[in-house]
Amino acid sequence: MNHPQNKNLIELSNVTKSFTLASGTFQALKNVSLQIPKGQLIAITGKSGSGKSTLLNIIAGIDKPTQGSVSINGIQVEKLSESALATWRGKNVGVVFQFFQLLPTLTILENVMLPMDFCNSYPKRERRERALALLEQVNIKEQADKLPSTLSGGQQQRAAIARALANDPPIIIADEPTGNLDSQTAIAIFELFAALARSGKTVIIVTHEKDFSSYFENVIAIADGEIVNERVPA
Repeated sequence: MNHPQNKNLIELSNVTKSFTLASGTFQALKNVSLQIPKGQLIAITGKSGSGKSTLLNIIAGIDKPTQGSVSINGIQVEKLSESALATWRGKNVGVVFQFFQLLPTLTILENVMLPMDFCNSYPKRERRERALALLEQVNIKEQADKLPSTLSGGQQQRAAIARALANDPPIIIADEPTGNLDSQTAIAIFELFAALARSGKTVIIVTHEKDFSSYFENVIAIADGEIVNERVPA
């Protein structure tokens, strides 16, 4: 894994993202500049429609900015071709969704191995062992051979986190990862994200959970496509 020359892993400079709608042009992000250092747990908060998910998609390379630049680990992501971007994303970004998005016909173990198969990031003979080690890391190794539907919501989210870690990406992005979990399970998931940040991962979470602000090194509030407040929790 390439280590950045500067301390910021992620740098957005004057990023604007516009979408063309039937009613005209809609600016989802307006001139957003942002620096995120390596190994931090960051929250992005804001009302529905404020631009949180668009910001997440720009950092993940799922969307490209209309204007501005996105530098991640020294690479200008917006300049990559679609195929180069897909390869880059597979190795550099792990995504955790609110609704887990595990493939229902595959076992938990097979779900975790899938990103390694897609990116060919580890030799075939090592993938199963690595997937088991990741399931152990998130405390559900004993569920490896079960189908997702037999697991609780918290266990499925742990499996989704293990899958996001499969290719050892420097960045983990999570969109409302505790939105469907009870508060005790949510605490356990946030503890897991905090441990990942301590181990050097950069973890960016869109969340409405006010109770967990103490976990974050930085909370970025966004409204109408603009950053309105950046604060380091006391």
